[in-house]
Amino acid sequence: MIVLAILLLSTQACHLCELAQGVLQQAFSQPDVLALSQQAELQIYLQDIIDQPIWLEQYGEKIPVLLDESSNLTLEWPFDVSAAVAWLEKVAVNTGSSTV
Repeated sequence: MIVLAILLLSTQACHLCELAQGVLQQAFSQPDVLALSQQAELQIYLQDIIDQPIWLEQYGEKIPVLLDESSNLTLEWPFDVSAAVAWLEKVAVNTGSSTV
């Protein structure tokens, strides 16, 4: 099974980042993402942009940001459940793991 390791770029005391986590929780309960999870193992990692200077430079004013490092696809805030689902499907297609 292919693993899709997605980063949620965030930082401490970020209210919008907390909202993004809620959106992702809702997205993971959607039928399309549930079907996708049958084809690939979906993993979300919360990462502080302070950990990588390049992230701070590129995304400091844009967080929260979803990042797939293998494809370099990003989804910048604001995003809703449908945008998150569509982005996850796009990531899966770009990694060759989606038959959805």
